[in-house]
This record gives sequence, structure tokens and C-alpha cells, in this order.
Amino acid sequence: MLSLGTPLDRVVGARTAKAMAEQLGLRTVRDLLRHYPARYARRGEMTKLTDLQVGDRVTVLGQVRTSSTRAMKQKRGTITEITVGDGAGSMRLVFFNHKHAHLAVGAWGLFAGTVSMWNGQLQFSHPDCQVLDEATDADRWATAMLPIYPASKNVSSWVVQKALRLVFETREQLTELLTDDPLPAELRARYGLIDQDRAIWDKHHPETDEDVVRADERLKWDEALVLQVTLAARRRAAALEPGIARPRRGGALADAVDAALPFELTDGQREVGEALAAEIGREQPMHRLLQGEVGSGKTVVALRAMAQVVDAGGQAALLAPTEVLAAQHARGIAALLGPLGRAGELDGDPAGTRVTLLTGSLKAAARRTARAAVADGSAGIVVGTHALLSEGVDFADLGLVVVDEQHRFGVEQRDALRAKGQRAPHVLVMTATPIPRTVAMTVYGDLETLTLRQLPAGRGGVSSSVVPVREKPAWLGRAWERVREEVAAGRQAYVVCPRIGEEPDAAADLEGPDGEDGAPPEDGDEKRPPLAVLDVARELRAGPLAGLRVEVLHGRMSAEDKEARMRAFAAREVDVLVATTVVEVGVDVPNATVMVVMDADRFGVSQLHQLRGRVARGKHPGLCLLVSEAPTSSSTGTRLAQVAATTDGFELARLDLQTRREGDVLGAAQSGSRTTVRLLSLLEDEELIATARVEAAAILEADLGVAAHPELAAAVAELNADRADWLERA
Repeated sequence: MLSLGTPLDRVVGARTAKAMAEQLGLRTVRDLLRHYPARYARRGEMTKLTDLQVGDRVTVLGQVRTSSTRAMKQKRGTITEITVGDGAGSMRLVFFNHKHAHLAVGAWGLFAGTVSMWNGQLQFSHPDCQVLDEATDADRWATAMLPIYPASKNVSSWVVQKALRLVFETREQLTELLTDDPLPAELRARYGLIDQDRAIWDKHHPETDEDVVRADERLKWDEALVLQVTLAARRRAAALEPGIARPRRGGALADAVDAALPFELTDGQREVGEALAAEIGREQPMHRLLQGEVGSGKTVVALRAMAQVVDAGGQAALLAPTEVLAAQHARGIAALLGPLGRAGELDGDPAGTRVTLLTGSLKAAARRTARAAVADGSAGIVVGTHALLSEGVDFADLGLVVVDEQHRFGVEQRDALRAKGQRAPHVLVMTATPIPRTVAMTVYGDLETLTLRQLPAGRGGVSSSVVPVREKPAWLGRAWERVREEVAAGRQAYVVCPRIGEEPDAAADLEGPDGEDGAPPEDGDEKRPPLAVLDVARELRAGPLAGLRVEVLHGRMSAEDKEARMRAFAAREVDVLVATTVVEVGVDVPNATVMVVMDADRFGVSQLHQLRGRVARGKHPGLCLLVSEAPTSSSTGTRLAQVAATTDGFELARLDLQTRREGDVLGAAQSGSRTTVRLLSLLEDEELIATARVEAAAILEADLGVAAHPELAAAVAELNADRADWLERA
């Protein structure tokens, strides 16, 4: 007798179960039932072959149109070439040594493989295939919709289909498995939702498109409600934790910060600052997400909150995603506070505190000194990386945790730092990647949101352009001329590349499959390896930027070397810094006015927006040049043009959601790891997510809370047993 928790090795055998677990994240019957079809096909109907992209791993339904077998010219053996069509387009299948040479013209089949290109035609090389026997399969696929499942190299769509048949052949068998429906009956009735067993049956065995629509609506509700109850429970639990009020007292540190600021606070900074000050002054721990445009001054807002906590007798910790950014924060805070940030030193003010930097690359003696200052409370402001989360880092009285760039940290890491307080500290999470409403309700659903839109006065602004080097190669030369012009005017530039360079196997995973007869890879337009920092810097020094001071910055450099290089750049001792995305977040050099992004198509929308935010942070206008070989008419070229057309981070955040592949935000990719979110779309289901959030709050506010709905409680417990992996990945 099977149950939802039955391991799949008891259903499909150890070998197939191992492949399903490793490649698709499917371990139990429950996981298999939730492995929904990616799409459906009928005879002669499927996704247009012309819509497939080179590099996609897909399963297609098609009819054999031509088939021929011949001897290879330079190798022993034979090659079979088959053309299949779907009524809209065609593609070439290549098999070696008589494999599938028996495929007859007119036969229908499922074909799974990685799409490549050969002589301008889409191609599969030695794909997996399953011929559909009309005599035995006619009742299953001639008129009904054929499910095409997310698959992997060793687990094809039809292997998933066979596994499901082993679990249930009839609706009655499925109903016996699904005895507990997580959605309360009154909620199902209120929103006209079908029962869970009907939804899962229709998802795997639909007869009409309407069956799929009804099933999707119901199953999305399952996902949305379980997530929102989980997040609402986190918010309630956090609100019930005893904290310590850190009211504003107008102490030395807070006054010093305001007096030392070299600019007027914006109205937005003052408004957000007042909201944070009021919440920090209450015993109930604050849990806030502060989102704002690149350069909107979030760090200053956070520093004022940190000063309030220190003046009230507590400590504040700032967790940064990189050592470069942590060092910059520590240096900037110390410079702003002056003697008030050097209490205990010869020139320090005893009324102040100490700013301490704690990173993983500190030498043993420096690390011991820093930890001691944190433990005895003399370090009121502690800036660090993941090293702050390690054992042996103990705070005397942690009152505020500030997490800079939350998308680099998981919720568990954030909680690990919070746990270092004697009582629950206040928490402020900052992100410069603006967040659409649906993401705020899900990925950051345990935090209340504040937004900074206004940029400080006096910023020069950034203009952006795409440099399509294949179509207009002369534009790249002009780009380097613009860099020289800015340097001649006393300014500086960044050049960002996707890769460091000189890796022994850098391109190994980018090579395409061998063409037949030792020919080039099938994709005649195979992408070259990404441009590398070390190579580009060498070429620039010898070529278009000869005579300028060109240096590099990347993750393989030691912390000391990275810090020294950033100091030199900030001190204007370097004209052009060729770097990886270590400069993506938070790096602040007001004199830098040009950002050249090489292979810009290799970066995401949010990354490009972050990189652009590194320039024009002073009074001079900035220029961002997105260099790419992608055709301007391609989807990639269009995406780059959209990034160049606007600096509105909130508009770009929505574009980012539209352009990400399936699973990058709330779930796993088709061959990725386990997740409870498979159908919910942040773009399409905003209204549903918002409604589920309201329903989740109502359930928890009732007398018995989620305990009144044991099936829902079990689903929530299952998500938390998985350690909320969806939240960690997002």
C-alpha cells in the first residue's frame, strides 16, 4: 500500500529513483504527484519548433518526414539522419551506428534532447525517443492531451509518465492516496475551487484545456496559501519575541552622524528614518525590508539607526555580502564618525564607540582582537561578512542587525545573526534591487516593507547605450575613445567582465557536441567563452587604453590586495578598473563616471542595473555602455535595449521577472532541486497571492489558528521541514 511519503525506489526501483532524486529532486510519491507537466501536446500540435532556442533541453512531439542512413566519411560506422515536423516547422535528428534507423516515415514519436544548430537548421544529436504505437496508444493520445513532463538527461518525460502509472491508474486509486486536503472546505467553496484529488488527476490526465485551467487554479492556491501561512506565522512569532526598546536619546553618536553628513538628507530619508527610529524605540523587535533605487542613500539611513541603538547602550551589526563592500562600509563609517568611532584609542573620544571590521580573511591576531571587542561591547558598530555568523563571535548586547543586499543571503543566515543577541534584536534588511509587490509578499513575506525612491540632490545621472559589436564593430572603438575622454577630464572608469580568466578549463563546459565526421559543433554560431578580466585588461593596456593606468580587481585576489586596489581607485591612482561583479554591490567612488560592461548579455537585468549604479555617484554625469554580440533584433538584444532605455529600478525589476527562466525566483529549474512551488507565477498570480495573504492572516487570527485546519497545518509543517528551501534560493 503506497502513501504520499513512500520512497520512489519502492515504486520504480533503485536505479531510476536515484536518477529522479539527483536530477529532478523527486524522492517520494508526493514529489512525483507534484511533478506537473510543463505543457501538453496533441497529435500534430506542439510548441512551434521555430520557437526553440539553441541550448534548450526539451521534449517535442513530431512526425517522421524523412529518414536516411549512410556510412560516415572519416570514421567507422553509420549515421542516420531523420527529419521530424510538427505542422509549423521541422528539425533534424542525428543518430549514430544504426540507432533508430528503423523509424518509419509517418511514425509519430516523442523526442528529447538538447537543441543545437547545424547549417542553419535546428537539430538534436542522438536524442532519446519513444515511438508512439497508434495501435496500443491510440486511446491514450489520439484525442486526449499528451503531458510533456520536465525531464533531465537520464529521466525522460515518458519515464515520469510510466512512474505515475505505477502509482495510480485510476481516479479512485488517486483519491485513496490523497485523503487530506490542505485547503479548508469553506475556502474551497468561497472561491469555487475543485477538490485536490480532482485537480491532480486533471493536471496529469486532462481531456480539455479547461481541465488544466481549473486544476492550475486549485493547485496554485495550495502553494500560495501554504507559503503565506508560513510567512504570516514567522511574522507573528517574531512579533511575540521579547526584545529591548532602544529609544532615540539624542546621544553623541546620533548627533555626530547628522552633523558630519556632507549633504542634506532627502525627504524620503527623513521619513524612513523617523519610521525606523520609532520602531527601534519599541520592545517589539522590528523586522523591516528597506528597498530603494541604486544610490538612494539606504546606507546613511541604516547608519542613523545604528547610531540610535549604540547611544541606547546596544551594539549594531552590519552584514555585507562581500569583503570589498564590508571594508568600504567600515572605512566610510569610521571616517564619518571621526574620533567618536575610535573610542579607546589615543585620539579617540571616550563618549563614542569603536567601529570594528570582522571578515574571514583577517589574520588570527586581528581576528582575536576584533572578537574580543565584540564580546566585551567596546565595539558598538561591527561590520562584517559571513564571518559574523561563525562560532566564537559573541556579542555583549546585540540590538540591531542590518543586512545589506539581502538577495546574497538566505533567511537562515539572517536568523543565525539574530540568534546572537541576548534578546531578539531589531532587524533591517536592505536591497538595492527594487522588488515587485508579489516578490515582497513571498520572498520577503516575513518582513514589512519601506521604500526609498528619491535620489540625493546633485547627482549627475546616467545615460546608457547598447554597443552591438557584431553589427557595428566601430562602436566599440568609439566606446574606448569615450573612456579616454573621461579620464582626460579627470574622471575614472570601470570595465566589467563575466569571468576572471586563465582558468585551465574555462571553456570546457561551453564546447558543443562534436559534429559528424569530425566537423565543427552543430551550432555553427557556438558561443565563445565569456570575456575575462585578465585578458581584457592585457588587451586594453596594449591597445585602445595604452598609457592609462589600468588595473584589475577580482575574487581570486587576497582580501588585502582587493582592499589596496579599491583604496587606490578611490584615491584616483587608477584610471580604469577592469573587474568582475565584485564591484556590483555598494562600491562607492563618486569620481567614476563610465561603466563599460563586456558581454552584457551574460548578465541579468538586476545585475546590469546594479553595475550601472556604480557610476555618476557624484556631481558629474555618467555613461553606461552595454557591449554585446547579441543581434539587436534578438530577445537578448531587446532586453539590453530595455535596460538602456530606463533607470527606473522598479520597472526593471518587473522586466527581470519576465526574462528569468522557469524556477529562478520561487522554485528550482526543471532539473534542479526540491521545491514546494511549481506553478505559482509572480507575474501572473499577483491577485491570487495577495488574496492568499489575507486568508492566511485570517486563519492565524482565529481562535485555534492553523490548528483548526490539521491538513493545512501538516502542509505548512512539511514546508518548514524542508527548511523553506524556496526562500533560501530566492
